Amino acid sequence: METPERASSSASPNQSPIRASPSPLPPSSDTRLWRPKAARNLRNQWEKLEISRSQWVSSSSDGRSHATSLVKAYVSLKSIDSMQLGVLNDMPDIRKKAHAKLFKQQEVYRSKLLSSYKAMVKTVGDMVTASKSMRCYVQGSSSLLQFSISSDDSNDPGDGGGIPVFMFLPISSHEQLAEELVQMFIFELNLKRLLVMELLAIDSEVQGNSELCWSNALYPTEFDELSLCSLYSKETCELVPPSLIEGKSNKPSMKFKSDLKSDTLEVCLTTWRAEVNIDSQRVDEIFAIAREEWAR
Repeated sequence: METPERASSSASPNQSPIRASPSPLPPSSDTRLWRPKAARNLRNQWEKLEISRSQWVSSSSDGRSHATSLVKAYVSLKSIDSMQLGVLNDMPDIRKKAHAKLFKQQEVYRSKLLSSYKAMVKTVGDMVTASKSMRCYVQGSSSLLQFSISSDDSNDPGDGGGIPVFMFLPISSHEQLAEELVQMFIFELNLKRLLVMELLAIDSEVQGNSELCWSNALYPTEFDELSLCSLYSKETCELVPPSLIEGKSNKPSMKFKSDLKSDTLEVCLTTWRAEVNIDSQRVDEIFAIAREEWAR
C-alpha cells in the first residue's frame, strides 16, 4: 500500500482499472480449479470492503456527534463566567456547579470522540487487509490442489496468469480499484486524526495535561494500527503528516492550542462533516464495478 504522499500524485478520482502485465499462465487443469476458488475469495474481500465502508460511515457520524457536543460544552464553559444568570445569580455556587457539570460533560464527550476515532482506525486497517488479500495461491504440493490467500511459493503470483476472474477483469484490476478506494479512506483517516487532536487539546491547560503534539499516541496500540495503513513508519518512528488526496497542500501546524475561538471549532466540525478526501460518487462507482463483475 502506498503512503499518502506517494498516492496523492498517482490517484485519480476517475481512474479506470488497468490490466497489469499478465503472469505466466498455469496449466489449464489448475486454472479450472483456481478460478472458482479465486472468485469466492475475491467476492468475500469486496464484501468485507463494503462492510468496512458502512462501519466507517457509522463511526464517522458518531465522531461528528461527539465532537459537536464537546465543542458546545467547551464554548458554554468558556462563557459561563460572563453569562447573565438572572434570578439564578442569587443561588449559592451556581456558577461553580455549572462549571463542574460542563467540565464533566467535556470529559465524557472527549472519551467518546476518541472511541470513534479508534473505530475508524480499525476500519481502515480492515480495508487495507481486504485489499491485500484478493489473490488466491496454490497451497501445498499434493495432487489435490488446495488454495489460500497466502503463498508458500514465491513463483506463484496468485493471479491465475492474469485471466479474468469473473468476466472481464483480472485480479490485478480488482486490486487497483480496491487500492484507489482504500487510499481515500487512509487520507481521510489522517485528516480525522488532525481534527481529533485539535478537539482533544481544547482546555488541556485547565485539565493540567501536558501539551498535545502530533507525535503523541492517542491510545496504546495506535501506532501499530496506523503502520498497517502506511501512516506510521516503524523504521523512522515518524507519523505521516495529514494532507489532501488531490493536489499539494502545505504541511499544517502540528501545534494544538488549548484555547480556540468558536469559529475555529466550527471549521473543524465542518471539515469533519465534509470528508473532503472521500469522493462518495467514485466510491459507489468502484463498488458497482465490482458487483457487476460477479453478478454476470
